[in-house]
Amino acid sequence: MSGRRGNTLLGLALVCTIVGMVGLSFAAVPLYRAFCAATGYAGTPDISGRAAPKLAENGRAQMITVEFDANTHPNLPWSFGPDQHAITLPLGQDQVAYYHATNTSGTAIKGVALYNVTPDKVGKYFHKTACFCFNEQTLKPGQAMEFPLSFWVDPAIADDPNTADVKTITLSYTFFRAADDPAFQAALATAGPHVGPLVR
Repeated sequence: MSGRRGNTLLGLALVCTIVGMVGLSFAAVPLYRAFCAATGYAGTPDISGRAAPKLAENGRAQMITVEFDANTHPNLPWSFGPDQHAITLPLGQDQVAYYHATNTSGTAIKGVALYNVTPDKVGKYFHKTACFCFNEQTLKPGQAMEFPLSFWVDPAIADDPNTADVKTITLSYTFFRAADDPAFQAALATAGPHVGPLVR
């Protein structure tokens, strides 16, 4: 009797372990995404919506340049690009920038964008307060749409010995053909939310 009970307990333990491991495998991507967003790991910008700090009263805030990059996966027939090549702004200042896309096909298509910033080490200092990433966008045949984003760069970037030398940050977006597109899923699963220029 005790042998059967022991076997039953062992079987239950094995089943629970297997179920737990499967559950963790499904949770891996969201957990990794949360980790990247919290730490700035691998160029993941902070998207917490935290307000920009007040600028120095003497108006002598250090300046930094943000360049804008755009990529479109080959199976998405869209024209996609930034409205501005670069913006130079004071550290700590809110800024708005725009991207645009046009559906060049004859059918309505859904697209979804992923992003990153480079160099990777500045991810935790780049704060996006609003953007169009991770949300599916539907464009009708020939339709054009503008995508705004707002951001600021933390003045602490200038005090960190690892990032004090950075004068230019590049923000990259890549549009894929909808969230269920295998290319999008592969990029998301293997690289988390910071896959910006993975596919050109």
